[in-house]
Amino acid sequence: MFKPPDYRDLLRGKKRGVAATLLRAALRIAEPFYTLAVWWRNRRYDRGRAEVHPAGVPVVCVGNLTVGGTGKTPMVEWLARWFRARNVRVAIVSRGYGAERGALNDEALELEQKLPDVPHVQNPDRVEAARVAVEELDCQLILLDDGFQHRRLARDLDLVLLDALDPFGLDHLLPRGLLREPLSGLRRAAVVALSRADQVDAERRDEVRTQVAKIAPNAVWVEVAHKPSELLDSDGRSVSLEVLRDRRAAAFCGIGNPDGFRGTLEALTAELVDFREFADHHPYSARDIVDLEAWAESLPDIDAVLCTHKDLVKIGLPKLGGHPLWALRIGIEATAGKAELEQLLEAIAAKVQT
Repeated sequence: MFKPPDYRDLLRGKKRGVAATLLRAALRIAEPFYTLAVWWRNRRYDRGRAEVHPAGVPVVCVGNLTVGGTGKTPMVEWLARWFRARNVRVAIVSRGYGAERGALNDEALELEQKLPDVPHVQNPDRVEAARVAVEELDCQLILLDDGFQHRRLARDLDLVLLDALDPFGLDHLLPRGLLREPLSGLRRAAVVALSRADQVDAERRDEVRTQVAKIAPNAVWVEVAHKPSELLDSDGRSVSLEVLRDRRAAAFCGIGNPDGFRGTLEALTAELVDFREFADHHPYSARDIVDLEAWAESLPDIDAVLCTHKDLVKIGLPKLGGHPLWALRIGIEATAGKAELEQLLEAIAAKVQT
């Protein structure tokens, strides 16, 4: 069984040798079958043969084309705060991937801490989750998290995030690449947002925008920077980023795009000594904690251990290996297209307020 970084290296051709070549060939053979299934499903919705259920309130969907992290959670948080600032009662609806029965998953726990006044309903049946949000929680607007491919629930706006570090999923669909559906799916998007846009140069941003414009010429283009704002401890207390200045730190994460998190860490004033990766939504068993403790203890010259907020809500420890354990809290800032995006959001907010 491949570990997540090994699997990504395999897909990107970094794994060499006969075995890796044969495995990539097998994945390539499987790709058309997945592609056909996705095409058939989308065709049924495009032609009105599959039922789409209205929620009864406006729905704003945040999604992506690829597996792995593209920054959906910070975008959902930003949108929730934007609508709450306009006194719109918001609920978040998601599938709840990785959650134990009757419990919230890591992303929901993270958002619950950040947005205590925004309820989060998790259910693989997102139509039923939307019904609960409207009828039982009296929400006026639904934020559908990671729902671009979930077409049973009608939406008023689709916002699709592309990760600037790998916007097109290695140009292959699953399992050979990281695309959930073909790039043509962008035609359904009202907004295409390039996340982590600050981690690539202007030339690369323009290349991605040009390619997107060929597919979805009417979509609003937005560029988003991911900015670290503070550190959080296990009790939710904030710590200034200044404590890391000229210090040494180790870090780990269990998220969909560890490269993006690592890039953010490397932009800090601290020196990154070591970095460990786990699978997305990793549950962190007791054995994992013991291993992390031993790893942190083996790095006696570090001043802190860093992870994502998504990791910290599952671990809940103040220290690892005698070193402070802090989550790096990351917010987003629109560096292009913000006015055009807000114009669309204002129109949706007006539906609620009339």
